[in-house]
Order: sequence, then C-alpha cells, then structure tokens
Amino acid sequence: MPPDDPFTPEQLAALARPLDRARVKTRKQSGKTLSYIEGWHAIAEANRIFGFGAWDRETLETRCVSERERTIGEAKKPGWGVTYTARVRVRVGAIVRDGCGAGHGIDVDLGQAHESALKEAETDAMKRALMTFGNPFGLALYDKQQREVAESEPEPEPDRNLLVMQADQACMKSELTADGITALCQELTGGLGSVLAELPLDLLQRLAQHGASQATVTRCNQAGQALANEFNPNS
Repeated sequence: MPPDDPFTPEQLAALARPLDRARVKTRKQSGKTLSYIEGWHAIAEANRIFGFGAWDRETLETRCVSERERTIGEAKKPGWGVTYTARVRVRVGAIVRDGCGAGHGIDVDLGQAHESALKEAETDAMKRALMTFGNPFGLALYDKQQREVAESEPEPEPDRNLLVMQADQACMKSELTADGITALCQELTGGLGSVLAELPLDLLQRLAQHGASQATVTRCNQAGQALANEFNPNS
C-alpha cells in the first residue's frame, strides 16, 4: 500500500465491493425509473467503512430556487411547492469531496415545505459526494447496465467448533445466563434440535447446571428422550 494512501486494505476492499442489490431503491421521475440508495444507508456505510469518528460532512451552501403556491392531492388543498439546491463537502481524513444536490418539498404549511426541500437537498448533495468513494455509496448505479450491482451474498456459516469451545469456556467460568444458553444453542444449531446430540455430554451437563431455560429443554426433547434425560435429570 502506498505510504500516502489513507485507507487500509480492508477499507479498499469494501469500497471496491459490488453494491448490494437489496439496498437499491427505485422511483418514477419524468416518465423514467431512477435507481438510488437511501440517505440513511449512505451514512451507515460511511460509518461502517471509514469509522464513526473518521469522516464528517459540512453544508457549504443552500439556496431556495423556487417557491410557489400549488394544489396538493386529489382534494386540491391549497399548499406550497419549494425547491432547494445544496452543496455539501465530505471529508475522510485528508480527502475532500464535494457534491451538489436538489430537494423538493410539498406541504400545506410553507415552513414544512421549506424544511423538507432543504433536508432532501442536503442529503442528495451528501450522497453525491460520498458516491465518488465507490460502489457502496451508489457509484455502481451510474452504470446503466449496473454491472457492479450484485445480489446479496449469503451469511457465512458460523464456526461450530469455535462456538462450542466458547460455550464450554463460558460455562466453566459461570458466565452464561439461561437466556444466553438458549441463544447460544440456537446459534450453534440454527434451531437446536438434533445437533444438540453432537455437543459433548459434559458440556450439556454444564449447560443444565447453569439453568437452561424450559424452551431449551423442550427443544432437547426433539433430539431424543435419552439426551433430554441427561440434559435435565430432574425431568
């Protein structure tokens, strides 16, 4: 990695990763279907990739470019339509990126229309600034073929051996509560049941000693009455 590169290899990999199609929203505008990511998701991705305290944004300029009376909805209520433009700067370390955006607000209350338009313009400008960092921020959507937009990858299977070892260590240290035991067993098995039979008998006994919940014992019965008797000798 070049010495002046502000990003770690993990961050560079995250920025180059295809955009998750599940995060892409669409809307109709002027007869066209537009794809976009939501503002909250862009902020969440910046926090995840850069770090909560490693980036910031600054609104450099806002301008109201339109304010007019109009009717709203089928009831034709009198209201207002307002449009703002904004310029926002995003800093990640020494890297600075600017973005421009526009927002529209429609409301029966003029103040609410201004607020909606201003917020939308700032969010739009922020997303455009973040977009320059890579696919997770919507860069992939500027390719009409969306070749860097991919289906969600399945979650990796948990390392069962590691979970069993962690459960064993926690039991020996008396760290597991009844709810914790149930949650751990569900994580180990994806629904408990027969896989409980694969756990070491001494680990099951330690789980029982630490007060497995009735729900856990009930699921143990699904793994066989003999195992349930070992797990809960008082049943």
